[in-house]
Amino acid sequence: MRTFIDDPQLVSAQAVNIDRERGRVLVSNVDYGTADRSRKDAPFKVAGVGSYDLETGKQNWCVDLTALTLDGKQHLISDVTVAPDGTAYAVDELTPTVFRIDPEGNASVFLRDDLLQGTLDIPDFLDDVGMAAVEYVAGDQLIIAMADGSLVRVPVRHPEDAQKVRLSTPLASPTAGMRLLADGSVTAVSSGLLTGKPAQIQHVNPGGGWKTATVTVTDTVTDPVTSDVTDGPGRTTYALSGGLADLLAGKPNDGFTLTPVKTG
Repeated sequence: MRTFIDDPQLVSAQAVNIDRERGRVLVSNVDYGTADRSRKDAPFKVAGVGSYDLETGKQNWCVDLTALTLDGKQHLISDVTVAPDGTAYAVDELTPTVFRIDPEGNASVFLRDDLLQGTLDIPDFLDDVGMAAVEYVAGDQLIIAMADGSLVRVPVRHPEDAQKVRLSTPLASPTAGMRLLADGSVTAVSSGLLTGKPAQIQHVNPGGGWKTATVTVTDTVTDPVTSDVTDGPGRTTYALSGGLADLLAGKPNDGFTLTPVKTG
């Protein structure tokens, strides 16, 4: 294991998206107030996305998304997805804002909608936690997972028509991450952060162009504080635990755990 990216502009990395078609890695820039580069007196004031060469780790660009809002609010870019044309979409967990970033790093506000406002509170840490994960799916749409277990469908060409997906049952909360599967369905993982129970791996099978979806539990992860799900070799899937509990407790952590999980 070796350091691949060491960019002074990055405070903490949360979302990581490998865009092989364009030979880059997209990384969200966040600040929980606990990292070596943090502003300890002003957490959650950093929000951005960086693009790095997939072979060398060299920065292509690193965009500051707070410069687009200038609202003085707390921000946390929880996830990033990429459309076929190379446009990246980043979701803010602490405001109801989705950002659009073109392949050259030019950013704009794509959508700001009360439907994306967070409602989940993490005691003694954060209030009104909202968008946890995002995936670009068939039909030129974004599917956004809210921390409270709901999903929102956003047509890329008409974001003003965003609406909640009608689920057979809500996702386990707090939802932590999603992965798009080869058949166009999604697997999602909860974190167990608030419940202390094993994290749930859930399969989300869409209907009617993602107007509805059926949710089933396919696996659990004993470590309750799980951060995301990611691809493995041969279409396998792994749950990722990045030491979130240590982070929130202000303890140092330089490792992670990958656990193979069933997706259906």
